[in-house]
Amino acid sequence: MNTSTATPNGPAHVRIFDTTLRDGEQSPGCSMSPQQKLVMARGLADLGVDVIETGFPASSQSDREAHALIARDLRDTTLAVLSRCLPTDIETSLRTVQAAAKPRLHLFLSTSPLHREHKLRMTREQVLESVRKHVALARGHIDDIEFSAEDATRTEEDFLHEVVAVAIAAGATTINLPDTVGFTTPEEIRGMFERVIANVPDADRVVFSAHCHNDLGLAVANSLAAIEGGARQVEGSINGIGERAGNCAIEEIVMALKVRNAFYNLDTRIDTRRIVPTSQLLSRLVGMPVQRNKAIVGANAFAHESGIHQHGMLRHRGTYEIMQPQDVGWPSSQMVLGRHSGRAAVEQRLRALGYWLEEDELKLVFEQFKALCEKQRVVNDDDLQALMQDSSASDGYRLSSMTISDVGSRANALVELSDPDGNRVSETAQGNGPVDALFSALAAATGVQLQLESYQVHSVGIGADARGEASLSVHCEGVEYEGTGTSKDIIEASALAWLDVANRLLRQRRAEKQEMAAA
Repeated sequence: MNTSTATPNGPAHVRIFDTTLRDGEQSPGCSMSPQQKLVMARGLADLGVDVIETGFPASSQSDREAHALIARDLRDTTLAVLSRCLPTDIETSLRTVQAAAKPRLHLFLSTSPLHREHKLRMTREQVLESVRKHVALARGHIDDIEFSAEDATRTEEDFLHEVVAVAIAAGATTINLPDTVGFTTPEEIRGMFERVIANVPDADRVVFSAHCHNDLGLAVANSLAAIEGGARQVEGSINGIGERAGNCAIEEIVMALKVRNAFYNLDTRIDTRRIVPTSQLLSRLVGMPVQRNKAIVGANAFAHESGIHQHGMLRHRGTYEIMQPQDVGWPSSQMVLGRHSGRAAVEQRLRALGYWLEEDELKLVFEQFKALCEKQRVVNDDDLQALMQDSSASDGYRLSSMTISDVGSRANALVELSDPDGNRVSETAQGNGPVDALFSALAAATGVQLQLESYQVHSVGIGADARGEASLSVHCEGVEYEGTGTSKDIIEASALAWLDVANRLLRQRRAEKQEMAAA
């Protein structure tokens, strides 16, 4: 299927309407201060989104302040605010957007029978009159008006056509038909857009928009189907954050249109090389990590561990990758060495490190590699170099014991380690919590100073066999390192993750000294 490039008076590209700062921020734990919203808005503008929805002014002073900051800073991007079909909301929103160079007012009203009866307590006629009255009121003050028929996908289609017709006649320039609760399917939403555009008078005068939620995991698929049905604006959020299961993920819809451009014959104005940096910016601002297997922006999106896949990648990248990692902002693909990796991948990585092995040598190192994989999930370059130096990958400081206790409002940690020479080393330290105290004691014992960037603990396994796995990301001398540790005790797992990084650094420093001495 090759869809048309434009509706009669619509754009020849798909507009990206970003609602990260409004619907996305409503995701529990993702609220942002006005200053944080400004930082994120700058990132979205650099990404190239067409419209940024800054918030819901009638709901909070914070949203009004955020819009004011963004409006002063961004003059080339359309800035939208959300408003209910209420005169007081519209007045507040109009005062808020007046400082924007390119303002848009986004009005919404529920249209489905369920919402009309239980939320609005309004009849069909009352809904139609409210749409007419409030769209006309807003259009009397601002030219760019978007109207959303909330819960459109559960609205009777004949009534939806009436609502859209009234909104267009009253002055709306964009019509949004949202799948508010993530209920529809691709076939249904495609047909809905096709029939509305074909049957509503003056539909060719407006741009139709899709706003799909992900309750059934179909937000991106439904948004693509809406585009096939004639929508030329898609609303979504970075990393797919939003109410409940979230919104359509902008990074996914953008790359689907780009990678499958021959099918859709449509594209966006997004600078795809900014996708990963924008995703990471949001993650830092709201403190919500991206799941590793998330499409496009997850850490595993371009990572390969399976021996079969690695072998294919070594022969031709296109065997297992449909896009270049650099096109979305990743530096390169990753050949992750772990228990599923084969000899070809290990040999290729060793050659990249400068080791060219005979068959017997490679067989021995590969056996050692497999043994190491039983102790840790990922084997990195330092571990391989340690294998090549006939050293155990666990060579370094080992945890002998630790004691955590409370000292008033602070925590105290006592750690005892075995150093690389087998000597006992013990240190104590205080911190704002048990983990802070523990890491300070380990730093004192090893002499390694690490700047903690992120720290996570989760369960591995179920029932009596469950273990805690700690993962941390740190900086040392401007370089980022990641470490993991697993134990029945999560504090011990945290210590092992910290030592994982520290021992790697110490092995690296020893290797550098040996190279200097040899030179």
